[in-house]
Amino acid sequence: MDLLDTFKKVITIYDEILQQPHRTEIARELREEEDLFTLLCFSELLGLPNPAFYYTLELYPFVIERFHDWHLRMGMEKSPLNGIRCC
Repeated sequence: MDLLDTFKKVITIYDEILQQPHRTEIARELREEEDLFTLLCFSELLGLPNPAFYYTLELYPFVIERFHDWHLRMGMEKSPLNGIRCC
C-alpha cells in the first residue's frame, strides 16, 4: 500500500510539473469561455437575438453572481442592464 501511495504522489508531482508552463494559458482560455457563455446568457437583454433564451433563464441565478466581474472585464464601468444592479 505504501508503494502505491508513493507512486500516486510521483504521478501527481509529474503532472503538476507538466502543467505549470500552461496554467496561465489554461486560465485565460477558461475565462474567455466563461465570458462568451455569460454573453450568450445575457444577449437577449443586451438586444442580441438568442434562440436559447428560454433555456438560459434558469441559469441566471448562477451567472448573476459573476456578472459584475464580467462587465468590468469587458470594459464597461457600469452594468449595461437596467434590471441588474451590481455596482
